[in-house]
Amino acid sequence: MISTKILYKAVFKTDQIDDSHTFQALPLPSGSYPYRLNLEVQQLPEKPQAMVFHMVGDTGGFKQPDLQKQIAGQMAQQYLNAICPEERPSFLYHLGDIVYHYGEADQYESQFLQPYESYPGPIYAIAGNHDTDVNPNCPEPYESLEAFYAAFCNTCPATIHFGTGLKRKSQVQPHVYWTMQAPLATIIGLHTNVPKYGCIKQEQKDWFIKELKEAAKHSADKAIIVCMHHAPYSADVNHGSSQPMIEFLESAFEEAGVKPDIVFSGHVHNYQRFSKHYSDGKTLPFIVAGAGGFDELHGLADPYEPSYRAESELFHQVELDNYCDNRHGFLKISIEKTPFSFAIKGAYYTLPGKDALDNDQEATLFDHFTVDLTGR
Repeated sequence: MISTKILYKAVFKTDQIDDSHTFQALPLPSGSYPYRLNLEVQQLPEKPQAMVFHMVGDTGGFKQPDLQKQIAGQMAQQYLNAICPEERPSFLYHLGDIVYHYGEADQYESQFLQPYESYPGPIYAIAGNHDTDVNPNCPEPYESLEAFYAAFCNTCPATIHFGTGLKRKSQVQPHVYWTMQAPLATIIGLHTNVPKYGCIKQEQKDWFIKELKEAAKHSADKAIIVCMHHAPYSADVNHGSSQPMIEFLESAFEEAGVKPDIVFSGHVHNYQRFSKHYSDGKTLPFIVAGAGGFDELHGLADPYEPSYRAESELFHQVELDNYCDNRHGFLKISIEKTPFSFAIKGAYYTLPGKDALDNDQEATLFDHFTVDLTGR
């Protein structure tokens, strides 16, 4: 970890590239508009007082496959060791980059299906830039997101044809961008495509604005969560913040007249927790959780180096509250509602580290946070 004498803050890289030509056209949806998946009548109990789920991003990779297995194994242990059903995670929500470096079907078995064979619960996902990208040198041509759709956007649970003798069936998400309707949360998953800083077209933006408005109708009983792969705010050396994603979100929030309660992202291979304070009194957490297994972690940048720019109107009232840039990890999210309180609680767990002698050590709690929704 870099010296704590530096006051870290969100940065833009000064040499940002324009790779908009890498944008990939989206496949047709597998479900009907407005692309909602209702969990209330599936695996979750009726009118629960608590809802628990895991969240992780950037789990793929091939240089150190044990990292994916350790992350998956630790989440599986939390699932299996839950003392009561209310504490057991109902599902895992993946923040993208399931495989590297392209979304080829033959990468899913070793990078996702085998490591997560031990995870007992359902797995839902949004696609990352690597899942969406197409390998131009692949001997068998394929379409963007073809394998992702086979694994996550099928019309019914089915055997995943590129998994050899594995039990996990395909998921039934209605599109690559979609909304999960759960008893205590509306989780809106965006698709930010291939370019390094993300790209969202007008059609998806119009859908997102409508979904925010719809979610607001139920906000007395449900948290509003937004998930996206590219991180709007980051202080890391590799990517930095994404101006397109910041501008997209702020424009959509303004048009909808609705802000979510929390935003989760991956893409950056570390953990960062930001808070943005709005003039209307709202404080919106932005969580980066992209240290899910890819071997290369991203350290934080010195904001005073010429390669980075920390001063921007877009960073106004944005604070970096906590970070971990030297260990892999994952999130466990709890949403708790009683007649007297309503809150989102997050816990970030880390592995002992790549150089630890004992790979079977339990993940340890690194950070926790609470978003109080009581009384709104």
